[in-house]
Amino acid sequence: MPPCAKPRSNWGNPPWKIDFLPQPVPLPKEVDFAIVGGGFTGLAAAACLCRLMPGSPVVVLEAQCIGEGASGRTGGLVLGETAGGDLPALGDVLAGFADILGKLDVDGEISLPGAWEIARHAKPKAGSPIRWKDSGELRVVAEVPGGTIDPGRLVSGLAGAAVRQGALIIENARVDAIEWRSPPTLELGGRRLRAGKILFATNALSVALAGFDQSYEPRLTLAIRSAPLPEKQLEDLGLRERKPFYTSDLPYLWGRVCRDNSIVWGAGLVSAPGSRDLYRISIASEECSRLLGSLEARVHALHPALRDVRITHRWGGPILFRESWLPAFGWHPKSRSALVLGAFAGHGVALSSYLGAWAAEALVGRRELPAWGKLQA
Repeated sequence: MPPCAKPRSNWGNPPWKIDFLPQPVPLPKEVDFAIVGGGFTGLAAAACLCRLMPGSPVVVLEAQCIGEGASGRTGGLVLGETAGGDLPALGDVLAGFADILGKLDVDGEISLPGAWEIARHAKPKAGSPIRWKDSGELRVVAEVPGGTIDPGRLVSGLAGAAVRQGALIIENARVDAIEWRSPPTLELGGRRLRAGKILFATNALSVALAGFDQSYEPRLTLAIRSAPLPEKQLEDLGLRERKPFYTSDLPYLWGRVCRDNSIVWGAGLVSAPGSRDLYRISIASEECSRLLGSLEARVHALHPALRDVRITHRWGGPILFRESWLPAFGWHPKSRSALVLGAFAGHGVALSSYLGAWAAEALVGRRELPAWGKLQA
């Protein structure tokens, strides 16, 4: 296989660095496990499958470069529950996530100091350090378990762990179709791969192939990053504790402080006109430009300490929503040889790896799937 093509530029360039480069390998003709998607979910599942089934052939098929989908384009805000809240049998996501990283020897720069819910219309916590202007006064109203990671380091670490455990990672390997025979056969640009079991880990990409119906909505979410701020400015903003934050009312806004004192801010959703194919969206489009401009204006107006801050990065990342707000975690509508995992609705940083490890156990028959994860209600 050729080396990975230059990452797609029409979604902008996130600030994270993915420094793991998989070695080019030929596409095998048959494997025990094929994982479609080389982000947090797919890479964690691959590493865990190899640990569970030593010697079983496992391949990760990435349409572009590892992390070029949602995982390398997230802001890196870690939360402990799903977008639909805590769910039966879900367990402790943050503890499980940290345990997975420890077992796989992955350094994702994980930090779990907690996260702030901020709002305009709820009673603020006593001594709220945040007091910003954004369609009203934003204050801290609650603190929840959470924190941050470096998305580039996490993708790189999980990819390295998967390879160390024995998995193959093949980039530029877009799956075009699947013949649902026994075993299923994946078609990739004229090439064919038979797989005993398949895990779809493409989230908002390849929605039709993964079996997502119209109750799932793929969008591109937008983010910006500021230049590093002096410590005094962070203190003036109320961010000295470096806890990530997100609004619990509208208009939506989320953000986090990075290790170099830069700040990532996010808001805004864009859909593909007349299509569910997010590859058709360009960050340079009129709608994206307008929304990014609005986000920058909001950030500059939040607080005097941000009035003149320079914006260094602008980008978008794919995100998948479900009407029920529950993650998709169930068998493909066409085959019980294929498992589908995604639709994290912005809560996928820890959840994707955590459920990826669960998916590995389910694929080898060692764990049942949750009732809430079925693709079609």
